[in-house]
Amino acid sequence: MTAPTTTAPILRVDGDRLWRSLMELAEIGAYDDERTGLRGVNRLALTDADAAGRRLVIGWMREAGLTVRVDRMGNIYGRREGADPDARPVLTGSHIDSVATAGAFDGCLGVLGGIEVVRTLNDLGITTRRPLEVAVFTEEEGTRFGTDMLGSAVAAGRITLGRAHALTDRDGVALGAELTRTGFDGTACERLDPPHAYVECHIEQGPVLARAGVDIGVVTGVQGISWQEITLHGRAAHAGTTPTELRADAGLAAARIVTHLRAMVESGAYGELRATVGHMAVHPGLTNIVPARAELTVDLRNPDDAAMARAEEDLLSHVRALEGEQPGLTASVRRMARTAAVPFDEEVQKAVARAADDHGLAHVSLLSGAGHDAQEIAALCPTAMVFVRGEYDGISHNPREYSNPEACAHGVDVLATTLLRLAEPVPGAATDAVPRS
Repeated sequence: MTAPTTTAPILRVDGDRLWRSLMELAEIGAYDDERTGLRGVNRLALTDADAAGRRLVIGWMREAGLTVRVDRMGNIYGRREGADPDARPVLTGSHIDSVATAGAFDGCLGVLGGIEVVRTLNDLGITTRRPLEVAVFTEEEGTRFGTDMLGSAVAAGRITLGRAHALTDRDGVALGAELTRTGFDGTACERLDPPHAYVECHIEQGPVLARAGVDIGVVTGVQGISWQEITLHGRAAHAGTTPTELRADAGLAAARIVTHLRAMVESGAYGELRATVGHMAVHPGLTNIVPARAELTVDLRNPDDAAMARAEEDLLSHVRALEGEQPGLTASVRRMARTAAVPFDEEVQKAVARAADDHGLAHVSLLSGAGHDAQEIAALCPTAMVFVRGEYDGISHNPREYSNPEACAHGVDVLATTLLRLAEPVPGAATDAVPRS
């Protein structure tokens, strides 16, 4: 596609209205975090809190005049019609599900920013040639059902609906059953027809923008992600009477995996590898018993797919070697998720950069270290992202996550201008910029 020219209009959204929406949604699933003393958000996918948040967002979509549909994966789409009903829509959005210790902005800024763009177009009476759609994708975090970007992956066809519905949480509850229970088992087809373009606004979740002293990130792509679940089976034994050489200690093996992953990262042999063990549990979990079983998850990130594959092979080889070091120790490895590195469309990146320039906002290009729905939708259409600067080195997945009102408004200004240009304002329609309130 060809990037829009800079002769198209500049849009400024109502930053105060956007902020009020963010803060109201943050009250759903809110909790008081004892570690930070701050108000956090716990809105895991398809819990009652997530369902309440979804209903609030749907209400805002309808108030903005959007026609809402829910697909069989629970993905929500709000559509603003264009002058050409046959034109492919310009899509924006993100997610509102969270991790258990979240802030108010991750995913939510993209969804509520999209709705704010529609409100601004309505306020100005602007008609676009192409329809504009705002999406809320199901289970982006992957925290509950073990596969991240799940709703968008189904929409893009990488994961089948049946496989997604069969996924279970740690309590054995199936995603399909939770869609039914919460009332989000929609009837629309889960496969998304290719849009004209997709642009997602998101907090950076990192320190690059703040340290560079710039407002906007033009995202060049997303690095590869690999999630593994490792279960180690040892043998329970008395902590005082069992000689060390006779033990099959699953907890020791788990610790060896953690230290090996750190050594892999520090070796430099796998490029810009990052490795995290985010969950680890030993059983029976008693002070005086050698652990009989250990479970841990491994999160690998790498912008180089070949280096990622080598890291995965190294990890598996290490696990197999551990089996031979302790008689009676066995291990199983299950891949939870795997996505390749995804480059974003250069022309859409240019459109974002031009919008930032036209708003007088400094910007840099950067690769995303986190996964986003945009990487899935990139399989369907030209795609890019707008990153918004965060405070406190961009900390995220934490109640300290914070992007100030001005930063959020700047990001959504760039989103609004980019979307309008991609959707092509109808000649003669009102296109003056909305002054910042």
